[in-house]
Amino acid sequence: MTFAARILSTLAESGRLCVGIDPHDGLLDTWNLPRSADGVREFGLRTVDAVAGRAGIVKPQVAFFERYGSAGYAALEDVLAAARAAGLFVIADVKRGDIGSTMDAYGAAWLTPGSPLEADAMTAVAYQGLGSLAGPLALAAEYGKGIIVVTATSNPESIPTQTAVRSDGRTVAAALVDDVRALPGTAALVIGATVELGDYGLAPADLGDVPILAPGFGAQGAHLGDLARVFGAAAPRVAVHVSREVLAGGPEGVAPAVDALQHELRDLP
Repeated sequence: MTFAARILSTLAESGRLCVGIDPHDGLLDTWNLPRSADGVREFGLRTVDAVAGRAGIVKPQVAFFERYGSAGYAALEDVLAAARAAGLFVIADVKRGDIGSTMDAYGAAWLTPGSPLEADAMTAVAYQGLGSLAGPLALAAEYGKGIIVVTATSNPESIPTQTAVRSDGRTVAAALVDDVRALPGTAALVIGATVELGDYGLAPADLGDVPILAPGFGAQGAHLGDLARVFGAAAPRVAVHVSREVLAGGPEGVAPAVDALQHELRDLP
């Protein structure tokens, strides 16, 4: 199966929730875990255990592991392996962006079967042009993996760049959407739930059949009820990313929070 078919199947069968694994200092303190590689490992493994069987997708934020150096990466390897062994669809939130052999190496690290950092998809930045991701996209096509391209994000400082109009009359974000739509099966879009698509020269119909990862729910201001308003007919293809809303209640609160959000999502278009 292609990446797109796999993630859309997961959304249909296991619900649209994507749970972030974001062990920042405040959450480690709440969970009574040390601010260390051991702490982020335990945080990640407990989150995986709580989410498995309740939702289908997790998204570890690599930065929170990377800050502990090689020990942090070892912890991340354990979390990624546990999540995949539990049958979860794993998105490595790495947001890598470069050109040539460097980008090829990033793709090999995160998308190659058997790699210590293997995930089902990785986030990437394509402001050097989508062609800069050619190597990872080829790997994704070969192995049924995916590249999720940062397109229209929920942070306000991104707006001037992402809404800038190119010489061809399209916004930067709209051009990325068109480029991703030309890659059926291997790529998806990051579109924040707090954005107004019209500000980016986009409408829901422009999103085609591409899967979408949507951050911005909860602490960043978007509500689950905004799904249909923001994404229209594309809403069923949206992976609804939540993090603090699920994790802030401590390890015992993850499972009930996931169940509550999944129940709410089932009642939405």
